[in-house]
Amino acid sequence: QVQLVESGGGLVQAGGSLRLSCAASGRTFSNYAMGWFRQAPGKEREFVAAISWSGSNTYYADSVKGRFTISRDNAKGTVYLQMNSLKAEDTAIYYCAAARLLRDDARRGYDYWGQGTQVTVSS
Repeated sequence: QVQLVESGGGLVQAGGSLRLSCAASGRTFSNYAMGWFRQAPGKEREFVAAISWSGSNTYYADSVKGRFTISRDNAKGTVYLQMNSLKAEDTAIYYCAAARLLRDDARRGYDYWGQGTQVTVSS
């Protein structure tokens, strides 16, 4: 089992920045690729970004490319999502997830999920 706890969400004005963190505990963090997803009210959950176990490969949704950066610190068991130039449409609950094996361009294969953290961007 891997337990994931997100933090860092909040209310920010459009154009601002936030950094989300996801702390993992349980099995060896570095064995897992990590991803961020989000779900806005009335919409399906969507992929945001992912990072390989070593950090050498990253993946982004087109909607966040150039604005968001995913990174990880295996020594701390933590994955981050730096979000810049935030827009109102980025408002959602953000979830982190862990995968032993990424599939479908990093959008599938996740075994464990956190509870989520709310991000609200005011326009």
